[in-house]
Amino acid sequence: MRCALACAVAAAALSVEPRATVAERVMKLTRESAWRPTGSVRVQFRAWHPQGLVKIGDTFFLSSVEVRSRERGEGIGHLFKFDRAGALVTDLTLGEGAIYHPGGIDYDGTHIWVPVAEYRPDSRSIVYRVDPVSMKATEILRFADHIGAIVRNTDDNTLHGVSWDSRRLYRWTPGGERTPPLRTINPSHYLDYQDCKYAGGRRMLCTGVTEIKQGSGAAPFRLGGIELVDLVDGRPVFQVPLLLWTTAGLAMTQNPAWFEETRTGLRGYFMPEDDVSTLYIYEVETT
Repeated sequence: MRCALACAVAAAALSVEPRATVAERVMKLTRESAWRPTGSVRVQFRAWHPQGLVKIGDTFFLSSVEVRSRERGEGIGHLFKFDRAGALVTDLTLGEGAIYHPGGIDYDGTHIWVPVAEYRPDSRSIVYRVDPVSMKATEILRFADHIGAIVRNTDDNTLHGVSWDSRRLYRWTPGGERTPPLRTINPSHYLDYQDCKYAGGRRMLCTGVTEIKQGSGAAPFRLGGIELVDLVDGRPVFQVPLLLWTTAGLAMTQNPAWFEETRTGLRGYFMPEDDVSTLYIYEVETT
């Protein structure tokens, strides 16, 4: 497994073009795009509350929060490594004290980037860089806000974070951990971003949900979607709903997502369920 993953990491580091290809194919999606289920993997460990997902070769990495007491600020932040059969390989613990809530994660071809925050808005965060082979974490910066997802722009070596509910967008320049980042108010109110990935061309690809109240006593309706965001000004370049739900009614983008190209379109991996989780796999044609 170690050699296979190391080779996959090396291959991914050689080319970033697939990210741009994914973005261009996302921009061909519509509400009428026919996503078809092509498989599923039952996760063989307790996944708690999944947040971010990365796939390297046939190995998956999942950030997740284990809550013990939100009132007392007690919990555990996890970065799980698991194989294509859903078996747990490694469980890396991240965070400290009340900072235990990992968010959406990104992979830059060499490292996985993970934000961990207090489980409340307007709080504190630590951003880690993780070696996917050794699963060794290095603290990169600390910040006085809840960072719910992190993206590394490999074109200009900047970091981009989104706040609780993604209402604020942040950008850190190289070596800028000690200076305030550039802050932009998110002009889009369509989605609350859950998981984001760098998509080439100074863009990030985010998935998430919007909650729609349906009247007194009725359960809220959650609509999932995908947004391609310009990292220069924070404005959405493209938006499309993702009309996929579990049999229990959870939007597929309720929690994390990962997309990759296929010969004729895209393949998406989704893990919307907490605790006893399934990795759902769908494909769509875009040509």
